[in-house]
Amino acid sequence: MNLNTADEATLDALPGVGPVTAAAIVAWRRDNGPFTDVEQLAEVDGIGPARLVRLRTLVVV
Repeated sequence: MNLNTADEATLDALPGVGPVTAAAIVAWRRDNGPFTDVEQLAEVDGIGPARLVRLRTLVVV
């Protein structure tokens, strides 16, 4: 799944990502521009190291 094109509903479908975290990802993208690296997910509120490990193989930029 592309972090730069997915909407909240699509992001919410990822394991471990609920509506609040999906909204935070979209807000981060709105405030900071497109993701340039999957590792930037660590900058999103609610995504810690364990969640980043789970998401790393499921998303692209």
